[in-house]
This record gives sequence, C-alpha cells and structure tokens, in this order.
Amino acid sequence: MRSDGAAVRILVTNDDGILADGIRILASELSTVGEVVIGAPDRERSATGHAITVLRPLRVEKVAIPGVAAEAWAVDGTPSDCVKLAVQALLERRPDVVVSGINRGPNLGTDVLYSGTVSAAVEGAICGLPSMALSVAAFENCQYEYAARFGARMVSKVLEKGLPPGTLLNINVPSVDQDDIAGVAITRLGTRKWRDVFDRRVDPRGRTYYWMAGDVIDCDEDEDTDAVAVRNNLVSITPIHLDLTKHDLIDELKTWGIGGSLSHFPGGRHSI
Repeated sequence: MRSDGAAVRILVTNDDGILADGIRILASELSTVGEVVIGAPDRERSATGHAITVLRPLRVEKVAIPGVAAEAWAVDGTPSDCVKLAVQALLERRPDVVVSGINRGPNLGTDVLYSGTVSAAVEGAICGLPSMALSVAAFENCQYEYAARFGARMVSKVLEKGLPPGTLLNINVPSVDQDDIAGVAITRLGTRKWRDVFDRRVDPRGRTYYWMAGDVIDCDEDEDTDAVAVRNNLVSITPIHLDLTKHDLIDELKTWGIGGSLSHFPGGRHSI
C-alpha cells in the first residue's frame, strides 16, 4: 500500500513473450504484493538489447493470460518498447516499480548488454522508476516458482528501501530445488564471451544465410562475480547503473591534446 492509500502498482514485462511461463508465474506471485499490470512483447524478443521501434508504428492488443488476474497488453515491439509505451501511454497511473522476467536462461556478466530482459529494466530506470530484472539460470526444466517468490520479496524490499536514481537490480536465480539454494550474494558483473559459430546454409532459392550459435566462456573466477555466485547455487543480485562513463580515464584523456581546434585532426578545416 502506498502512502496515499492506493495499491502499489507493479509493471511486469519480459523478452520471452507475453505467454511465456516465466511471466505468468511471476505476475501471479507479484499479485500478493500489489496491483500487477503487464506490458510484454507479443512473441519472443530475446537478445534484442535496448532496441526501440522508431521506423514503424507499434500495435497493441489486450490479452488474457491464463491464471493471472491482471490487465495485460501484448505489444509487437521490443521489451524496451513495452516499458516505454506502458509508462507513457497505456497506464493512467505510473507504476511504482518495474519487474522484467522471469527470463528463461541467465543474464550474467557482459551478456546484460545483449539482454532484452535487462534492457527492459534499464528502460524502467530511465523512466525514473525502481526496476529489476529477474532470470533463472537454466534453459530447460526451469524452476520458476522459487524465483518468483524471491522476486516478490525483492519488490517489497525495493519499495521499502528505494534505489538510487538510474539504478536497477539484476537478479539471477539458480534453477535448483529451494533446499539446494546456498544463499544470496551481492555481486558485480563478470566478463562473459561467446565463442561464436556462424552456420552457413543455402535456402531453396539459392540464397545464403547464417545461423549464429556458439558456446559461452566465463572469463572470471573471482568469487564476487555473478557467474561464480550462480555456479555455487547462490542467488546473485547485481546493482547496475546507467552511467557507463569510465570516470578515471577523463583526466588522462584531457592530457592527449585533443581539445580545441579541429586543425589537429586529418580532415579538419585547417588541415589542407
């Protein structure tokens, strides 16, 4: 309950699509915390990053999600579109918090830059709302129920404590039985790289196309990273903020002599 007596409003989204199991189970659990509203892609939009749709209109359809008593919109756009549209156009009252998930598969380390799930939470933070992304660290036999209960607890905690402006929480939950969860770790983003493989094929019309695949490589073994925490059956909570500036490089760049006139650079107006 808010201080003005209104119910807490929770905007739920994802990148797996509005009919995915993860968002259905999450929305049902979050209804114990407040009023849930859903704005999510009409199909899977995984790995779309923070893309937004500007070259065509967005189509929206109200849908019913089985077992969930919540107002829900399916949007033919990206996860970031869904949050932006819900906050600025669809909802008569702004949500109090944004929750993106539950994602099928982890969002760890530098993969957050590709993730539609995390990017939706980033959009929530851009809109000035406390936001979190929630993922289970498995692609098969995902155990969403504990992750949903943990997410509901974190929503209550975030509403109580608040988050700094421009900050979100990235939460990854091991997909194991609750009794096998070893605890909770506050972590930093690790480094993940992909050994990409592009499978070259030819379609029936003779045109070449490529399927991207590959294997992930966790480059960090430090105990304070998200990937190591999840590997050890710990729930990982990583605070992420929007300022990507490398602050300690600013003063050094000022010594490079690149300020002022364009004449120092090839193609500058005085370089001929």
